[in-house]
Amino acid sequence: MTGEKAGDPGDTTSAEFGPWLAQASILIVDDEPGMRNFLARILRPRCKRLEEAETAQEASRKLDEGHFDVVILDNMMPGRSGLDWLREQRSVGLFTDVILMTAYADLDTAIQALRAGVVDFVLKPFRSNQLLNAVARCLDRGRLQRENVVLRHELKSTSDRILTDKFFGSSTSIRQVRDAIARVAPLPTTVLLTGPSGTGKEVAARSIHSLSPRADKLFVPVNCGAIPADVIESELFGHVKGAFTGADTARQGLFMHAQGGTLFLDEIGELPLSLQSKLLRVLEDRKVRPVGSEREFPVDVRLIFATNAALRACVDAGTFRADLYFRINVMEIRLPPLQDRGGDVLELAALFMRQLSQQLGMPAVPMSEAVRASLMRYGWPGNVRELRNLIERTLILGHFPDDFERTEATSAGTGESLADIERRHILAVLSHAGGDREEAARRLGISRKTIDRKCASWGV
Repeated sequence: MTGEKAGDPGDTTSAEFGPWLAQASILIVDDEPGMRNFLARILRPRCKRLEEAETAQEASRKLDEGHFDVVILDNMMPGRSGLDWLREQRSVGLFTDVILMTAYADLDTAIQALRAGVVDFVLKPFRSNQLLNAVARCLDRGRLQRENVVLRHELKSTSDRILTDKFFGSSTSIRQVRDAIARVAPLPTTVLLTGPSGTGKEVAARSIHSLSPRADKLFVPVNCGAIPADVIESELFGHVKGAFTGADTARQGLFMHAQGGTLFLDEIGELPLSLQSKLLRVLEDRKVRPVGSEREFPVDVRLIFATNAALRACVDAGTFRADLYFRINVMEIRLPPLQDRGGDVLELAALFMRQLSQQLGMPAVPMSEAVRASLMRYGWPGNVRELRNLIERTLILGHFPDDFERTEATSAGTGESLADIERRHILAVLSHAGGDREEAARRLGISRKTIDRKCASWGV
């Protein structure tokens, strides 16, 4: 079926124009009431939200008030052309995909449109399915771009998934975590996840997202401690072309990539003070200002924060803003360290042994009573992440690592404290790694900072 030319929306109800159209927000910018009416009749039944603007000034105001996935723009408007308006919008940080309607298909217009940031064209007169296909292409393109950016960011991140579906274990402390996640997930409430490194804060954040009404949108994790202080503002909020040396093109920030979904800010205590005030404004106004722009853009994201630091102590020390702390600490969920979860250690070890033996194609290694006792006795400074790494090394070696067994055998029956056991095991792994602290941290499932801090406290 071909549909009808502009002036009659035609019958396109049986056509498929991409699964994202029904969730899309679209802005029409055209001074002709007849064309706006025609476009509205095509799009309004098929998209989530449709707005119309008769002038460039009205369009700018609507962009200030809400986010749009696609703008459909007429080039010939009184006072100024659509391309002139678009160039101005791009210069102040508009990243929305724009479809240009034009009756002039000459090469000069096409070149100007591409330079102004037009993503697609519809040539007048056009059929309704041509417009719908252009909108579908824009939505698919935008979705793929966001997913690619998020994937690249995740690959660079130091964060690590421990479990992908749920928190495993039967201890009281982990049951309380599951209950808290189930209660808060359907709500728009901001969540603060606390607990030592390796306890599964990102897993908790992903669980909240997957159980929320935003589950069909993107989950964007950001490790604030892994991004250099001089670029984190641009990473979060984006920047316009020429905002700083090296900003040769405009770039959309992670807040905008998470539009409609969930933004997870891990290690929030590492955020520079200068950026904490800007984040506070975003939380209060729900608008972001790209670096170098004089304009703010609305964002609709759910925010989840995480830290392994004592934020209250950071506030007292002056390294974390008190107003930001109280703003993000609406609902705190504390993830318990593995040593406080009792028999969960053995349940998790058995789970990881089954999962990883299948993934690696290697036979499971039996856990003797002596090994089970060692697993229960050890302090697990790297928590669940360290346990998983230990099981993976065990499968590769075909037995539990010698350094772990030696540490436990030496400590058994000596009355050593968990701190002594922890020190002995970390130093043994460090020695086995040839003194390479990065490698030792990876094997233990803890951060390099933790290794450095503990070695300094031990005088190593």
